[in-house]
Amino acid sequence: MAARLRAAVRGEVRFDAGSRALTTMDASNYRRVPLGVVAPRDADDVAAVLEVCRAHGVPVVPRGGGTSIAGQATGTGVVLDFTRHMNRLLALDPAARTAVVQPGLVLDRLQEAAAPHGLRFGPDPSTHSRCTLGGMIGNNSCGSHSVAWGTTADSVRELHVLTARGERLRLGRGWAGAPAGLRELAEGELARLRTGFPDLPRRISGYALDALLPERGADVARSWCGSEGTLAVLTEAVVTLVEAPPARALAVLGHADESAAAEAAAGLLPFGPLTVEGMARDLVRDPAAAGLPRGGAWLFVETGGASGAEARARAEAIARAADGTATLVVTDPAAQRALWRIREDAAGTATRMRDGSEAWPGWEDCAVPPARLGPYLREFRSLLAAHGLRGTPYGHFGDGCIHVRIDFDLVTAAGVARFRRFSEELAALVVAHGGSLSGEHGDGQARAELLPVMYGPELVGVFERAKAVWDPDDLLNPGILVRPAPLDADLRFSVLPRRPVDVAFGYPADGGDFAAAVRRCVGVAKCRTTTAAGPAVMCPSFRATGEEAHSTRGRARLLHEMLAGEVVTDGWRSTEVRDALDLCLACKGCRSDCPVGVDMATYKAEFLHHHYAGRRRPAAHYALGRLPRWLRLVALTRTARLVNTLASVGFLARAAKRLAGISPGREIPRLARETFSGWWARRTAVSGGRRTGAPGVPSVVLWPDTFTEHLAPGVGRAAVTVLEAAGLRVTLPPAGPPRRGRVCCGLTYVSTGQLGQARATLRRTLDLMAPVLRDEVPVVVLEPSCAAALRADLPELLHDDPRAARLAAAVVTFAEALERHAPGWVPPTLDRPVTGQTHCHQHAVLGDTADRALRAAAGLTGELSGGCCGLAGNFGFERGHEEVSAACAEEQLLPAVREAADGTVVLADGFSCRTQLEQLAGVRGRHLAEVLAEALEGGPGASRTADSQLP
Repeated sequence: MAARLRAAVRGEVRFDAGSRALTTMDASNYRRVPLGVVAPRDADDVAAVLEVCRAHGVPVVPRGGGTSIAGQATGTGVVLDFTRHMNRLLALDPAARTAVVQPGLVLDRLQEAAAPHGLRFGPDPSTHSRCTLGGMIGNNSCGSHSVAWGTTADSVRELHVLTARGERLRLGRGWAGAPAGLRELAEGELARLRTGFPDLPRRISGYALDALLPERGADVARSWCGSEGTLAVLTEAVVTLVEAPPARALAVLGHADESAAAEAAAGLLPFGPLTVEGMARDLVRDPAAAGLPRGGAWLFVETGGASGAEARARAEAIARAADGTATLVVTDPAAQRALWRIREDAAGTATRMRDGSEAWPGWEDCAVPPARLGPYLREFRSLLAAHGLRGTPYGHFGDGCIHVRIDFDLVTAAGVARFRRFSEELAALVVAHGGSLSGEHGDGQARAELLPVMYGPELVGVFERAKAVWDPDDLLNPGILVRPAPLDADLRFSVLPRRPVDVAFGYPADGGDFAAAVRRCVGVAKCRTTTAAGPAVMCPSFRATGEEAHSTRGRARLLHEMLAGEVVTDGWRSTEVRDALDLCLACKGCRSDCPVGVDMATYKAEFLHHHYAGRRRPAAHYALGRLPRWLRLVALTRTARLVNTLASVGFLARAAKRLAGISPGREIPRLARETFSGWWARRTAVSGGRRTGAPGVPSVVLWPDTFTEHLAPGVGRAAVTVLEAAGLRVTLPPAGPPRRGRVCCGLTYVSTGQLGQARATLRRTLDLMAPVLRDEVPVVVLEPSCAAALRADLPELLHDDPRAARLAAAVVTFAEALERHAPGWVPPTLDRPVTGQTHCHQHAVLGDTADRALRAAAGLTGELSGGCCGLAGNFGFERGHEEVSAACAEEQLLPAVREAADGTVVLADGFSCRTQLEQLAGVRGRHLAEVLAEALEGGPGASRTADSQLP
């Protein structure tokens, strides 16, 4: 098959274990192993794939972003990946309000192209940043604005498709493009087509054969929407666009619970809102911090207008109509986006209950008439309770469509049996309320088996006949929609090991079970977003390469298959997993940006620990992973000047980099002639050994991390200046014997998977820190990556040592130390703009609220960019990572610096970020402590006369 396909198509043909493993799952509960994956370049390639697969009797499964929640984007045959090549916007006609798109085009790319013309594509699922138009058409997707602009089927004008037998059809109204036999089938079943479909805005289940009725224009294109890849393969589409309101406002209405919100939703429709979205409180960790009004559930009601005043007036009218509820009207676009992110992330956050237990899709999006949503939700809650299940509803209340993740036990036989019983009873309940089993995400394998409950066996028989007209050989996505596979078959959890795998990290949020940590990934694919949004970091390597294997989801899928042992068969020794993790920057962005908190940096360290156990490691692991050891040796022998001299000799530097596994294009950073602790000792000796600060003032311990100690001691000296100016008494941690070294966070050992060495280092550190922990003194860590390692990695790696949690709790950043322990101190006023990047570990683990407040108090204006600098500790220095490292820097950091005005302060608290700026842009970045210390030492106005850092 692979050879035949490679000879027939110009796109990539991948039958290797890694590519197959990446497409075993979508965002559903199901798993099916494909034979191979093809990324076609055009319609001719698609036709060639169909011809080869038809000759071999191999099924074909079209796939877009892989975010389907019912299992329809998985299959055992050849998967067509449209995201690689057939992903273009072919034409945009603002006058006609139409666009011509390929199936792999991501929705946000269409929205970006339409926006300058005041237009947009109406439907917008929460996965808009990664879902494709082909997938939306195949599932008849909807999104939050469907109360205003309908479903995808409402926005489709014409479809170009290829049947399994190679016929090219152009589908439209008036029977345009209908395959032979379709018209005869429909005209022979007119009575059933007129009476067999419930009338509600979110009826997605089954085939939309009622669109073929003469009074509905015999619209073949519309009837094809929602067919889930079972009828033909889409190669091109003409879609219609809608006018985007120039201004928008958002009314957030608090209600007692989701049933009360649901009952209120239908009453808001006469106001003509753009959205009426609902969300229960359990999906928001801290509603007050999120800016939500009081309530146990909320409605997000968006309004539009020709002006901001008009949009706000409409939102305020809706707020007044919501009598007796807590309301909030938001007009600031940034604040609206922040609130919408809470709603959009619900598909991920709903997979974890407040107590940490898991919840799953499966009955994700039933829909009932909006007026019946309140009563339906109450009965739904009763049904959950009767089966001992829990779930938190959210979704499109204005359309009567509810999303929910339920804490099914899909591992044990008893749990799976309960899943089936509940599914059967819920299907009956939905139908009793006049609803549809699917209100947005399609039937797939999750619900197709139960379609006879909704439509009756006769109409389901008509569906089967329609499938036979389009695809008589049952080649396309078999087992989906008609003659379906059982809803409790092919569950993705059944292949995972039943007993916890022996691992080094504690995985406290997953009960110590590495398999549970890996299955956190439910496939919503937020990590596949192709452009960074705001402060988000995840996933820089995917944005650099566009390869699924380099996304957080892709890596999680490979780890899942490694544990399953069916496709990836060599366990921890897997080269497929190793190669996918090789381009993981360990930025930890997924830890905060992933809706379910996948922590791929930790998983990578775990994998490398096992992968190289008892084996020779890459040279960079010895050179860079053990950097604290080498730098300590240089300090002991006082050879920093010699090392710097040798590193400046071209042929010696090249040889050293080759031996150390370092990229030849990288410059070796210069070592400080005097370490930070050496400066501290000399300073203390001059002061007669007296501790700084007056008696009784608060004390802080300043952590001499490896980078500050050996490479950037000026940052440490600046921090001492500022902390003492703020009235704090500064000390350093106790030091051990010279050959044993000072305290260390173990970061470089963790990032290279040398977890045995990391544990030994951290235990020695805890021993040294015993007096500090006893006195409960705050520990100020200047390097964000080291602070993150102490806060996050330390307690998870030494989960058996209670001192680890105490040290993690004592860690504060430079800005946090000033905010918490010198609250009355006022920093010098600099009145200068800033640029640079929030450190990825700061974003993911530490937070930057205190830093923002400190910058504002010092008159440092402007926002720092998000993303990752791309150096990421050892990553950017390792041979083979040059292109990805530079691509990450070029995404946000370097453009922000280049575009900054003269006199702008370039802030970069991380040593890696400063190194990347210097080596790629020739710009000197500085730690915030350095900027403040310069102002303090230079006196009033010093900052205003300082030279610009920008070339």
